[in-house]
Amino acid sequence: MTQASICTIGDEILIGQIIDTNSSHIAASLEEIGVRVTRMLSFSDEHGEITRNLLRELGQNDIVITTGGLGPTKDDITKAALAEISGSKAYVESAEQLAIVRSILHCRGLDLLDINRAQALVPDTCEVIPNRKGTAPIMVFRFPEERFGHSATLYSLPGVPYEALAALPEILADIQARHALTDIFHKSIMCFGMAESALSKRIEDWEDSLPEDIYLAYLPNPLTGVRLRLSIYGGVKEEEEKRIDAEFERLKPLLGTMIYSLEDDTLENAIGSLLRGTGKTVSAAESCTGGEIAHLLTSVPGSSEYFLGSVTSYAIPVKEKVLGVPGEIINTHGVVSAEVAAAMAEGVKNLTGSTYSVATTGLAGPSGDGDNPVGTVWIGVSGPHGTETVRKRYNDDRKRNIERFSAAALDTLRQYVLKDLINCK
Repeated sequence: MTQASICTIGDEILIGQIIDTNSSHIAASLEEIGVRVTRMLSFSDEHGEITRNLLRELGQNDIVITTGGLGPTKDDITKAALAEISGSKAYVESAEQLAIVRSILHCRGLDLLDINRAQALVPDTCEVIPNRKGTAPIMVFRFPEERFGHSATLYSLPGVPYEALAALPEILADIQARHALTDIFHKSIMCFGMAESALSKRIEDWEDSLPEDIYLAYLPNPLTGVRLRLSIYGGVKEEEEKRIDAEFERLKPLLGTMIYSLEDDTLENAIGSLLRGTGKTVSAAESCTGGEIAHLLTSVPGSSEYFLGSVTSYAIPVKEKVLGVPGEIINTHGVVSAEVAAAMAEGVKNLTGSTYSVATTGLAGPSGDGDNPVGTVWIGVSGPHGTETVRKRYNDDRKRNIERFSAAALDTLRQYVLKDLINCK
């Protein structure tokens, strides 16, 4: 299988001044055409670092794609390093790139200076793909088999995302023309309700029985749960898909309703899929989540069909006066309690007239209330078959706790709606 490494060059990446978005876009594009990305790495624009890293990557991969390190300066270190690696003896001028540079400067009302003309100079060992969106050309260096024990190609792209991604179609076409590519197939299912470690224990026997050429990845996310991804590298896509589907069919009985989607998805979209077309509706009452649940639900296109609205009842008077939570319940059981969560859920359901409702009351941090530790949340859901509550406990910072509270509330709602819809059939 054809393998590739993606390298970003520049101190601005390493010091966090800018975020590398190029690598993810390039990796996704390579994956689509059947190239397996083995590594993404960043290193400084220092001559020795560039040559050392690129020589290693060329020795281990068929394709190396670099972004960054090219610019209209006298000390264009990346270009000099590439010239050294490729054994260049001289620089030559790319007439097509020079014309582009001149045109760009003309449009900006600027004169062509020597420093700008230097952008069109490239090592005599490279092929040039004109950069039509900027001044630095795309350089292609091809290395024969005797150099690294296999033929290898290095594509040097500018770091500006607009320019790098505009050049990507030509890079991909060149790769496809020169390599016998095979399919790469991934498929995922989404799970919620069990930590990654507990989940791996639950499905341990299933995982151990997977064929050697099918790879499993656990991809946890506080808002979506754990994505289980199966991958096959090589083969025929249609056959790979059937094999992976068969493995997931064996997995389903082990996880039951913890599985909320058979593809990359979100909890809020799964809820939308359950409610859309049923005529049933939902509302939310939020305290500790501060509107995050409503935000997630309304991020789904078409959610106005089933989401009626929400109340962010952060203060006690709002819980009492808007949602109708009795003061004696709060005084007796405390704000963070099953009783208050239930009363909030019933209150917003009555207020909006929704079929279902979900409510949260908890302590996201940084301090507890004496009775409940930080990270405690009570979730209430209400609907046609009564009101249910559940307590969850997390150990993250405030922001992450709010995400976890919201996701847990959505999943509790999902499970309730799913059970109700099954009972209605």
